[in-house]
Amino acid sequence: MGLQDIQARIDAATTEAGRAPGSVTLIAVSKVQPPERVEAVLAEGHRVYGENRVQEAQGRWPDFQARFDGIELHLIGPLQTNKARQAVEMFDAIHTLDRPKLATTLARLADERGECPDLFIQVNTGEEPQKAGVLPAEADAFIAEARALSLPVKGLMCIPPVEEEPALHFAFLAKIAARNGLEGLSMGMSSDFETAIRLGATYVRVGSAIFGERAYT
Repeated sequence: MGLQDIQARIDAATTEAGRAPGSVTLIAVSKVQPPERVEAVLAEGHRVYGENRVQEAQGRWPDFQARFDGIELHLIGPLQTNKARQAVEMFDAIHTLDRPKLATTLARLADERGECPDLFIQVNTGEEPQKAGVLPAEADAFIAEARALSLPVKGLMCIPPVEEEPALHFAFLAKIAARNGLEGLSMGMSSDFETAIRLGATYVRVGSAIFGERAYT
């Protein structure tokens, strides 16, 4: 495995789905990876990365950004409201907008700063109580609410339940996005990104298949 292999598989899946080359962006999920592994992938030329936690990203990325041009950072983990300011200053996109309080906070910060990261609304397609995300029945109303706050909602994100067929969840998310006129779909990880691409993913989030297994301490 590795970056080149994953990118080749993404390109093949994109072609097979009859989609335009380059219409799927690979987010290399660097969370909890040692800096030397991240640096190796940066040296290969990849520039789009995903982090789970604001604090971890703050400790890791300023040094890399000083040394490598064009880095794009995506927050793919849950965002606490009290970390929203640091998040909007650090990230180019946030994939985990999931509640009105966070939407209001982001809108206020966007007004203050005159800009806002691209936003994806997380939908809890499996309605799992332990998982973040808007419930599917509330998704349309929440999308409308975020738009009314002039937030730059680019698309939707989901993490399917581990024990269920991911294709059902990807298709469900794509349907919600389509009826709300949203083109961005952040879905698919190391084990199922080809399925996600077939069902319309525009961003896939791949970590261990690029960097190797994570060493949690």
